[in-house]
Amino acid sequence: MDNNVLKGKWLQIKGEAKKQWGKLTDDDLDVIAGEKDKLVGKLQERYGHSKDDAEAEYRNWEQSIRS
Repeated sequence: MDNNVLKGKWLQIKGEAKKQWGKLTDDDLDVIAGEKDKLVGKLQERYGHSKDDAEAEYRNWEQSIRS
């Protein structure tokens, strides 16, 4: 998903992100504000994922919300 599209739809899909990653707080989601790199960084921080694992998890989630 293009970063601009993610930002534009963030208010609609941040609830889906919260369901997927329960360790992300509302403040985290506000800081992320639809920016992929920030989301990947927060996944690394909260879940202890490597960058590659966090990006893979993001891609899987992105695929799931597209369908």
